[in-house]
Amino acid sequence: MPHIITKITRADPADVAALARFGAATIHEAQGRLGAVSSKIKPIDRNMSVCGPAFTVVSAPRDNIMLQLAIHYAQPGDVIVVSAGEYAEAGSFGDVLGNACLAKGIAGVITDTGVRDTLELIKLGLPVFSLSVCIKGTVKETLSQINGDIIIGGQLVRPGDVVKGDADGVVVVRREDAADTAQKSAAREAAEAGYIASYQSGRSVIDVSNLDAVLRAKGLTTDL
Repeated sequence: MPHIITKITRADPADVAALARFGAATIHEAQGRLGAVSSKIKPIDRNMSVCGPAFTVVSAPRDNIMLQLAIHYAQPGDVIVVSAGEYAEAGSFGDVLGNACLAKGIAGVITDTGVRDTLELIKLGLPVFSLSVCIKGTVKETLSQINGDIIIGGQLVRPGDVVKGDADGVVVVRREDAADTAQKSAAREAAEAGYIASYQSGRSVIDVSNLDAVLRAKGLTTDL
């Protein structure tokens, strides 16, 4: 039955801010290579980045009435995450709704359908991640659910989970894991800085990554 839930448990804002410092790829690796949304969903501009609690929506393909309702009910800082059946041939979101999002303080929109008016959206500065860019319009007919568990890009997203998107893609972090994942992301970033420093000092990738024993065990030979 169509139903809207407005009261959700969001990740702690401090944990969201901590995760926002890191790239989506770093977060994905830090939490055990979990949470990666399909690589088909990308930002409309590579400079876009978003991090915030998910405000989830189920929409019918080529229908954006539930997305409009989500904009009405979402709180500042929320990221509207839309599951619309991975339907590429519809432009369900554009500059008019983009302005509505900015007026509400919504942090961004992630959808598994199409968007349009991309040049205007880029000028607005609202982070938008989509399956496609499509000029075809939508209807406002089919009621569904807001703030239930959804699947988008092969990943389960629950209301209040943290979603981080950047040039590389989108990752989902369970709200109860946000603090731990932020700590692990910081540790991974520090380790990677150490690797880079080692390479810059002249050490080889085999040495830094301790590959000698692995390569010998696999029977690799060279002419050296």
